[in-house]
Amino acid sequence: MQTYLRPGRFIDSDHPLVVEFAERWRGASREPVSQAVALYSAVRDEIRYNPYAFSLEAQTLKASHALTVGESYCVPKANLLAACARHCGIPARIGLADVRNHLSTPRLLELLRSEVFAMHGYTELYLDGRWVKATPAFNEALCRVFKVAPLEFDGVHDSVFHPYNERGERYMEYLQDHGQFEDLPEQLFFAHLRDCYPHLFEADAASISGDLHAEAATVRTE
Repeated sequence: MQTYLRPGRFIDSDHPLVVEFAERWRGASREPVSQAVALYSAVRDEIRYNPYAFSLEAQTLKASHALTVGESYCVPKANLLAACARHCGIPARIGLADVRNHLSTPRLLELLRSEVFAMHGYTELYLDGRWVKATPAFNEALCRVFKVAPLEFDGVHDSVFHPYNERGERYMEYLQDHGQFEDLPEQLFFAHLRDCYPHLFEADAASISGDLHAEAATVRTE
C-alpha cells in the first residue's frame, strides 16, 4: 500500500502548493473518511472545472498545476484529490475511463468532434479496508448551470457521475474503464487521446481556449 502513499510525477503530493491546500481543507478531524470527504469537496468546488484547460504539455496534468491556475478538468483534479489524500496518509490512485457526455456545449462538441470524452479521470481512495471511487470534476456552480445535482461523496459509497439530470434527461454514460494507476500513465493517456481525437494533435491544430461556465450559461438562456 506504500505505493499509493508516495509522491508521484503527476500526483505530486509533496509539492508545497498541494501540502498547503491539503492542510487548509482537510478539516479538524484526523479520521480518514472525514478528511477524504472534506478534501473531495474542496477539490470539487475550489478548482473550477474547465475542459478548455486541456493541453498537450504533460506538466499541466500535475496536481500542483491545477492549484497554480485555479481551474482544470477531470484528470488534473483527480490527481489533486489523490495527492491531497496521500499527504494526509490516505492511500490513493487515479482511474481513467471513457464516458459519453450528453450535456455539453455545441462549441465543445464541435472541438472534440465526438460526444465521447476519452480518458475521463477519477480518484480511488483506500478507506476502511476498500477502494472507493470519488469524482471531483464538476464544481457546484457549474452543476447549477447544467441543472444537475453536484456529485456528493460520503467516503463509503462510490461517487460517479449521475446517469440522468434533474429533468430525467440522459447525462453521462461510462463506456470503457481503462483501470487504476499509481500515477497517471502519460504514454497511455496521450496515445488513447490521439486515437480518439487525432485532429487535436495535428501540427496546425488551433489552440484550445474557452470558458465552459460562460458557454453553458449562454446556451441555457437562449
